[in-house]
Amino acid sequence: MKLVLAVVQDKDSNRLVDALGKKEFKTTKLSTTGGFLKEGNTTLMIGCNDEYVDDALKIIKDNCSQREQMVAPISPMGGNADSYIPRPINVEVGGATVFVLPVDSFFQF
Repeated sequence: MKLVLAVVQDKDSNRLVDALGKKEFKTTKLSTTGGFLKEGNTTLMIGCNDEYVDDALKIIKDNCSQREQMVAPISPMGGNADSYIPRPINVEVGGATVFVLPVDSFFQF
């Protein structure tokens, strides 16, 4: 048995949960916050048998798109913020960061 942890952008989470549910994957949805953009994201915990991991990964890949987003950089720490003029930059967001972990035992009460 494996535990699939998928960190996805909030915009993709509902579509992904629906797609996983249609294929009878049970998911637990956690609201989380990313460290880079300091924006909300979603972490899904998906427990599945080893033979279904590839199916879960395909569903995740098909439902989590990458896109560009304009962000304003944070002002420099310790510097003179009066002369700092933030210029928005394009960064790639979306997609999914996925961890597949072995499960030694599983209990459902």
